[in-house]
Amino acid sequence: MTSVIETQDLNLWYGKHHALMNINIAIPENQITALIGPSGCGKSTFLRTLNRMNDLIEDVRIDGKVLLKGEDINDMDVNVLRSRVGMVFQKANPFPMSVYDNIAYGPRILGIHKKKELDKIVEKSLKQAAIWNECKDRLKTSALGMSGGQQQRLCIARALAVKPEVLLLDESTSALDPVSTSKIEDLLLELKKKYTIIMVTHNMQQAARIADKTAFFLLGELIEYGDTGQIFTHPTDKRTEEYITGRFG
Repeated sequence: MTSVIETQDLNLWYGKHHALMNINIAIPENQITALIGPSGCGKSTFLRTLNRMNDLIEDVRIDGKVLLKGEDINDMDVNVLRSRVGMVFQKANPFPMSVYDNIAYGPRILGIHKKKELDKIVEKSLKQAAIWNECKDRLKTSALGMSGGQQQRLCIARALAVKPEVLLLDESTSALDPVSTSKIEDLLLELKKKYTIIMVTHNMQQAARIADKTAFFLLGELIEYGDTGQIFTHPTDKRTEEYITGRFG
């Protein structure tokens, strides 16, 4: 199975705090990989290393390698990297502009300005995010008027508009109601046919429902990583079992 992202002896420090310790993992293509573990264990920090979001934080030091299809991400232009590795955050963060301009924003930065081409990208991205029918008649209205679930799918569409290879999601359903969460889970299962998806989640049922692979983090270490079915039914580490069954801590 082809690995899209691979880390080799990845370490990260926030000042003197050693937040990630010797992380070695290979993320397979066209699958959903869930990152689980208690708060503060390094899941989101790890996710942010994959598109160099941690570069924006003062006093961060990183050792080791992150490879995207064999290429060291530190050797890439950061804008190119972030177009290849898109991110959707925990809280929906649409720009204070129209639905259309939210989606067209990234392609315009990449140099696409012809209206006909942008129209196609906007429609395709909104369709991929399963929200076209809900907003095709309000493309020129503010994205801030959408519901929370719609805004999150809009943010997914915005990430898809620059044709990424990998989609990172940082607890992107945690603030949503069950119906909206279910819609996004269905969407992710559809999107993995074309994209590699890596998601941080605190929801064990969600990981069990939709993830192909699961990685359990604890205190900055990768404790266990494998097929989701195996991790949830026959974990090899007692700490993984305690966390999944709610007996941890």
